[in-house]
Amino acid sequence: MAAEKQPWQTLAEAKLESINESIPAEWRLPSLPRNDEQQDVTGRYIQQFLSKEEIEITEAVAPTIVEYTSAGHWTAETVTRAFCHRAGLAHQLTNCLHETFFDAAIEDAKSLDAYLAKNRKPIGPLHGLPVSLKDQFHVKGVETTMGYVGWLGTFQGKKGTGKEKVFESEMVQELRDLGAVLYCKTSVPHTLMSGETVNNIIGYTWNPKNRNLSCGGSSGGEGALIGLRGSPVGFGTDIGGSIRIPAAFNGLYGLRPSGGRLPYQGMANSMDGQNSVLSVVGPLAPSVSTLQLLVKSLLSREPWLHDPLVHDMPWRDEKAVISKDQKLSFAVLRHDGVVSLHPPVKRALDTVTERLEKQGHRIIEWKPPAHKRGLDTLSAAWTYDNGADIRLAFELSGEPMAPQIESTYGAEFSDDPPKDATFIAANNVARREYQKEYMEYWNSTAELTGTGQPVDIVIAPVAPFAAARPNSFSWYGYSGIVNVLDYTACTLPVTTVDKSIDVVDPSFRPLGDLDKSIMDKYDPEIYDGAHVGVQLIGRRLQEEKVLAVTEYVAGVLKA
Repeated sequence: MAAEKQPWQTLAEAKLESINESIPAEWRLPSLPRNDEQQDVTGRYIQQFLSKEEIEITEAVAPTIVEYTSAGHWTAETVTRAFCHRAGLAHQLTNCLHETFFDAAIEDAKSLDAYLAKNRKPIGPLHGLPVSLKDQFHVKGVETTMGYVGWLGTFQGKKGTGKEKVFESEMVQELRDLGAVLYCKTSVPHTLMSGETVNNIIGYTWNPKNRNLSCGGSSGGEGALIGLRGSPVGFGTDIGGSIRIPAAFNGLYGLRPSGGRLPYQGMANSMDGQNSVLSVVGPLAPSVSTLQLLVKSLLSREPWLHDPLVHDMPWRDEKAVISKDQKLSFAVLRHDGVVSLHPPVKRALDTVTERLEKQGHRIIEWKPPAHKRGLDTLSAAWTYDNGADIRLAFELSGEPMAPQIESTYGAEFSDDPPKDATFIAANNVARREYQKEYMEYWNSTAELTGTGQPVDIVIAPVAPFAAARPNSFSWYGYSGIVNVLDYTACTLPVTTVDKSIDVVDPSFRPLGDLDKSIMDKYDPEIYDGAHVGVQLIGRRLQEEKVLAVTEYVAGVLKA
């Protein structure tokens, strides 16, 4: 007789309990403040639970960490223990972890220390560097649920595959070979298709800088964890903004590379096989130098030999330098023709452009082909199967879909058949034609820049708001257009919301109901203190240039 199927609630509660209990007892907080009691749990708040040495280690950037671990100034074990501790604290304050494997990480760190002692050289350029991973990466010894209750105890929803808890994604193997220490996997919204992170296992992942707000999504656990410095660097994925949204919401730099630059092979995903707009993998971190280190290191492994979708394109040093006297040209996107920006985001754009103009750089207004036309091809690609893939995942356990997912798929799944090959081909043609039109518009800006060359970088919002209020992320246009075009983009932290400056604009007149509903969500009291970022957008496969310009602009802002 077949065993009776357990209620999804029972399975979810058991998994959550196992996550919480995986945090060592000595690291568990005796009581947790309510969100309204302690909105900001970054900085001094989380530091009170750490030793002076742990603070020094966990607030160092990755290049410093690997310099010290490679020289033996810090042991990999000491560094790993410090980040495991801070990650455990971060989870208790924000619900940002799906899996911890602290004991395995410490053993890996000990092996790295032994290697250094024996060979008197590091094992690789990431020797002893803790790296966190979004819960799409398969790592031996732990589950990959991607937020689905029905994936518990399975390999991507299937039982008896022989891959459960033994298979590893391609990038996981490459990170290990480079000397990285893997120690946790972070929370995602089930389906991955939301700019907020929520699922029926861990609940809602909060923004650590302002716990009135979302940490972003779908790499939201990475954003919250790194925002609390529970990780020096982590990897997320992006099909509509899922690296850049949590990076911007948490005051971080997040790189959305073009498709085929970094290896995605062997990772779990939604709608796997939808190839019109590919999800890409990229790093999030507190510094641009960290992103550069991770991308350069991974490319040194020649991932194109192991992932058939990766371009044979090593790191290009000559494109990664901005000279001090080099005059750049920028364009600024202030409105996408659909949704207006909240006051803090407008101020962030103004801050960046004004600082760059003072440095003598040329700024023009960005007036591209209508974004909504391109975005229509993106939303069509997301729903080729009318939600069949995610429907099957929910049916495994009978769990409900979070309200945040309904904005894409509706409260009830459609019984309509999936789109046919003719529809998909037509959508691919429409996207390609839009990309060509956008490309020629970019080329045409050579007549406006004064340099004789098209603009170098477009400065744009990531979202209309500094961060989303719960169940309020209803427009992905500012981030999603980059995915339509397959451009390279990196987020840039700019400021924080100041309720005394970022007041409601009494002259605002909405373009429509969506514009009005999003602006109505802005309340300076609720948003006060939240991070505000923008994104710097380059053309396809310009990762080195985009990172170099981002580092330069970050320096201008800090000067």
